[in-house]
Amino acid sequence: MLKKQTVWLLTMLSLMIVLSVYYMTSPSSGDLAYLNEGNDSSEETASDSTAGESGTEVDDLSNVGEDELFTTLRMEIQDKRSQDIDRLDDIVASSSASIEEKNEARNAIQQIEAVKTKESILEESIQASADYRDVLVRHDENKVHVHVRVDELSKTEVVNIMQLVRDEFGEIPVNVDYRPTAG
Repeated sequence: MLKKQTVWLLTMLSLMIVLSVYYMTSPSSGDLAYLNEGNDSSEETASDSTAGESGTEVDDLSNVGEDELFTTLRMEIQDKRSQDIDRLDDIVASSSASIEEKNEARNAIQQIEAVKTKESILEESIQASADYRDVLVRHDENKVHVHVRVDELSKTEVVNIMQLVRDEFGEIPVNVDYRPTAG
């Protein structure tokens, strides 16, 4: 049986090859740097805490086509979470870890899985609430970011999205922005 690291490495290499072939054969759709500049952005905080974000770093993507942006972001988030779960699984399986450390690792794995489920539910709910091309929901430690692929996003739609997020995650700061669709 292959080790987890070997499987992970082979998976990433395969993914890199597939993406390379895709980018070389796809028509040039221009480059896109992920910036909030020019987007209708609405942010509301539920508390006065302004602790720094230490979640997934996904805002530094450049040279990614518009259609691939959300897919790339999802893959990066999934990759980071898989690494975190693998690290926590190693703690659970470790013979040198204490029972308390193993329990904390199990709880952390359950939290990661719960966040993934909530994000997925929210993406489907938001997508179903209006005719959006794509929706990406990502939860950082102290904030939820919602990115919507649509030409325009009204204030009413932003408020509805924020309410859906709060229904799922509770009182937490929410950032909603949109990426205009091409063509």
